Amino acid sequence: MSYRENKNQQNLLNQFLAEHGVQLSDDTLGKLYDFADLVVETKQFGNLISAKDSEKFLSRHIADSLIPYIYIVKEILKAVPAGAKWADMGAGAGCPIFPLAIVMPQVEFFAVEPRHMRVEFMNFAKEKLGLKNLTVVGKRFETSGLAYLDFVSCRALSTFENDWERAQPGLKRGGKFLTLKSFNNIVHLESNPEVHIYKYALPQEEQVYALVTRGNE
Repeated sequence: MSYRENKNQQNLLNQFLAEHGVQLSDDTLGKLYDFADLVVETKQFGNLISAKDSEKFLSRHIADSLIPYIYIVKEILKAVPAGAKWADMGAGAGCPIFPLAIVMPQVEFFAVEPRHMRVEFMNFAKEKLGLKNLTVVGKRFETSGLAYLDFVSCRALSTFENDWERAQPGLKRGGKFLTLKSFNNIVHLESNPEVHIYKYALPQEEQVYALVTRGNE
């Protein structure tokens, strides 16, 4: 079933957004549904997602991908300025960077991913969705040449320490690194004054998750 017709998943996503004070336009939601369909239904670039997760892509992966938007835009910075540059390391099949690019068209995004088939898929999806504010970079972040970035993100890539070490050289002074993790994997950071942790839950998921941020001061 297409996510444009999957009312149960749509309701779970919209309820999650409403609980966080976010309301998206029908056009924006439609693009999120279309991206979900592309990930689940596109087969020529290999297996992009497990069968189990393909049944809950909106409530699990799209909702999770929008956490940086919810916290960074709505609660921390209040607004991301037009022309800001945001790179995602190890972008994989496009979460969280495609949903973020859809909801923040004023930001310039870079999806950085070295695996050829994932790069091919993201270029295919970018074309299908008409995302003019997103560039796919088929390299490792360290060799991408990206620098003076306002934001660098990643999702469940490595340890926080390893991810920060990779991201920090690409950030401008005052830029922000943010990563999405299982809370169990970052609980040791709670006493670290250099990081901020925002715990959250996803619809119908028992695990506790965390958005972890660190500024490049």
